[in-house]
Amino acid sequence: MKMYVAGQWIDKDQKIEVRNSYDNSVIDTVPRADRGDIERALQSAERGARAMAKLTSHERWKILHRAAELLAARVEELGTLISREEGKIVAEGRAEALRAVDTIMESAEEAKRVHGETVALDAASHGKGKFGVTIRVPCGVVVAISPFNFPLNLVCHKVGPAIAGGNAVIVKPATDTPLSAIRLTEILLEAGLPPEGINILTGSGGDIGDALVADRRVRKITFTGSRDVGEHICKTAGIKRVTMELGSNAPVIVMPDADLDKVAAAVASTGYANAGQVCISTQRVLTASRVYDDFLDALRPKVSALKVGNQLDASVQIGPMIREKEAARVDEWVREAVASGARVVTGGTRQGAMYAPTIVADVKPDMRISCDELFGPAVAVSPFTDIDEAIALANDTNYGLAAGIFTENLEWAWKFAREVQAGNLHVNWGPQWRADRMPYGGLKESGFGKEGPAYAIEEMTELKMVIFHLQS
Repeated sequence: MKMYVAGQWIDKDQKIEVRNSYDNSVIDTVPRADRGDIERALQSAERGARAMAKLTSHERWKILHRAAELLAARVEELGTLISREEGKIVAEGRAEALRAVDTIMESAEEAKRVHGETVALDAASHGKGKFGVTIRVPCGVVVAISPFNFPLNLVCHKVGPAIAGGNAVIVKPATDTPLSAIRLTEILLEAGLPPEGINILTGSGGDIGDALVADRRVRKITFTGSRDVGEHICKTAGIKRVTMELGSNAPVIVMPDADLDKVAAAVASTGYANAGQVCISTQRVLTASRVYDDFLDALRPKVSALKVGNQLDASVQIGPMIREKEAARVDEWVREAVASGARVVTGGTRQGAMYAPTIVADVKPDMRISCDELFGPAVAVSPFTDIDEAIALANDTNYGLAAGIFTENLEWAWKFAREVQAGNLHVNWGPQWRADRMPYGGLKESGFGKEGPAYAIEEMTELKMVIFHLQS
């Protein structure tokens, strides 16, 4: 595939291979952008920002609405492409494509709702004869840097609101999974987006990222990825609007009154989808001591039954990790935990980029599999004595993206909601659940700012205050 720069589809002599992580076969190639491409994209985005700002809300709605229709017509094609380039199973690829339709349609609807409000300036002691109104205007040039694990829908979460808010956007997709983002760019242009309303640069973050985020022509950066890269971007960006969706090691608290079969089903679903490569995957299962062994007995058969293999095989439930080195890292962390006193209940084996769904029990809070972001198909199970200890363990981390609790006790559930330091809190389900229209974002080092089209548009527009000084 080609990249799209300054209103043109371009190729380069230097290319990057996009590979299927299951068999390492080459799916396609993309150009490797250089400094000249970055400069052309920035100049184009400046022009594009002026063109986008002139569009009416209705025109932005019309473009995004049409793009959502085109996405919907290509769900099967896009779902398969996602599965091939990312490694998630076909059902998950299709589900992501369907969610992308919702995300772009929500962005279309929110394009109609970009507005300000009147401010009662005459309520001030010196405000007689003053009338105030706020208006929202586009930031201008938005840089959208997306991760590999949701190569279509997370790009939509950045591009959709940027367009709805009247901005031009430069997309930097993940190096491993750029193809879905290129298809989205084609669809947006087919839907009537101004030719310079979008640019897409393919290449490594080291080659492209710093040059984009440091440039003063860029007024907004939206990034999803690791905590360390997010911190680097913040240090590099300077004075810009920034949204950071970073990592997590999401906890689930299992209280003694929980339905253990329901908990086991939820953990098997939310801990291993996409081979655990979801920032809100269940990673730490904090389980009441009274039901600890019973919970492990309930969870073990559900996890060991998960079929691992070729993601394009409809019978497979867990595909490969994005790269073999990531599967090797997960294996290292599991072995490190076992060497420090934990035990593997099921799984713990690797074949290439495939890592067997794994349960690690008797995990201590200072083990890397608990205190860091694993981003792989293993969960760490640890005991606790009461709700206060459970909440303390849940909060004993730099992260704070999502958390869950299982209980029938309303007081415990509400105490969890008030006191657990996470941006998304789930009662009687695991943390890996998201409706694309909700405000989504983390606390602490899991980032700042919110996604969800209605909320992202606020992050991608500037608020102006207009004051009329009237005679009476």
